[in-house]
Amino acid sequence: MQERDLSRTRRWIADEERREAERRVGEARRPPAPEWLIERGLDRKNIVAVHTGECWDPGKRAKPATRAQAIEALRQQVPACSKCRPDTGLGIDV
Repeated sequence: MQERDLSRTRRWIADEERREAERRVGEARRPPAPEWLIERGLDRKNIVAVHTGECWDPGKRAKPATRAQAIEALRQQVPACSKCRPDTGLGIDV
């Protein structure tokens, strides 16, 4: 009985160690978060907002953008997200 419990405990430990190793590998392979996001409208042609990469409310149609793309969008009167304020991070007055 104790042998069976010990064997089950060892399997459980091995499984947990494997899961932890897989989690660490996944984190190491994850690409870095983008610095800036541009959110497009339903037709995917118009830009509806600019966000920081850490914004908690970017919408489902937000895609990574370069700093230059974010600045250009703001200069073309695309609204800055009111939650993450990318205009402040970019040093642009809107």
